[in-house]
Amino acid sequence: MARESLLPIKLDNYKPLRELVFESLREAIINGKLAPGERLMEIQMAEEMGVSRTPVREAIRKLELEGLVVMIPRKGAYVAGLSLKDIADVFEIRGALEGLAAELASERITDTELEELERYLVKISEDSETGNVDKVVETDTDFHSLIYKASRNQWLSQIIGNLREQIQRFRTTSLSYPGRMKVAVEEHRKIVEAISIRDGELARKLAQEHIENAENSMMNMIQKDQKYGGI
Repeated sequence: MARESLLPIKLDNYKPLRELVFESLREAIINGKLAPGERLMEIQMAEEMGVSRTPVREAIRKLELEGLVVMIPRKGAYVAGLSLKDIADVFEIRGALEGLAAELASERITDTELEELERYLVKISEDSETGNVDKVVETDTDFHSLIYKASRNQWLSQIIGNLREQIQRFRTTSLSYPGRMKVAVEEHRKIVEAISIRDGELARKLAQEHIENAENSMMNMIQKDQKYGGI
């Protein structure tokens, strides 16, 4: 089945064209429009986005540096596949880091940040009711980013940031699993409650369980759709 065409680039006054093309292709990979294992055809993508091949070529090189694209000699560029080992490794690291972030946040978060977490809870709940995965993913990202910030540990935030692109790919897939969004809302609520009562041990435990459940949903989605195999 042919994939959905890429959208034409909308010019932005303050961003260079190459950056807009890069962001468009990165988003297409993260949300699955460009599937793992799919060959990236420069001419076709340039035509769909209404640009020349040069910014497309530059974007592909940058995506390769981020691990979202692989270059195969004499064959071309492909969207990087996700092996089960890759997925397990990333979730293993993320579980440990998210647990630590939640524990530190329970000790260091401000009242203003707590109120912001509560607002994110409401928004995630509202978006999940409508089944809007993209909106849930966006707010879920902001929710976790705020906990990283509240940990007041710059190195922790930086290490998690290095996994950002792969984590985003996993978020979209795991939250698409039937029933996962509703359960995730309740998991977020429990994490916020633990942080608000300054129970670091409980916050760490709940955050780690949240990531383990997300991994289970991801694996279940893979079993249903084998397109996430490696190249």
